[in-house]
Amino acid sequence: MSESFQAVPVGHVESSLLDPEHAPKQGLEGAPSAWLVFEERVAEGARDLEIGAELFVLTWLHRARRDVLVVHPRGDPRNPETGVFSTRSPDRPNPIGLHRVSVAAIDGSRVLVRGMEAVDGTPVLDVKPVLPGGW
Repeated sequence: MSESFQAVPVGHVESSLLDPEHAPKQGLEGAPSAWLVFEERVAEGARDLEIGAELFVLTWLHRARRDVLVVHPRGDPRNPETGVFSTRSPDRPNPIGLHRVSVAAIDGSRVLVRGMEAVDGTPVLDVKPVLPGGW
């Protein structure tokens, strides 16, 4: 099946992280706070977010390679090569990022989150709440 579709970003990340090579591998590994900046056309969708809420943020890792199918996990050549679908590598056919963050502040259509390892300018595809039990 080879259907194509288009995902339209709902916003972008504003972060002090500028280079993917220097970004933490995961949010819990020292990722800074960052702003999720929602497009005005969807800003009302963020109106009920609250400080302290935990969210899943889906991003498009726009600086990732899309031709990679096998990686050394965590970029460490001592780790055996592994198929990307068994890793959290940003390099993959559809470079969708999944980030678990917590809301630290809200300023209009901007939401400050903790633990966001995406680099500045990363498109945000969607935001979903973490439900009780972790999902």
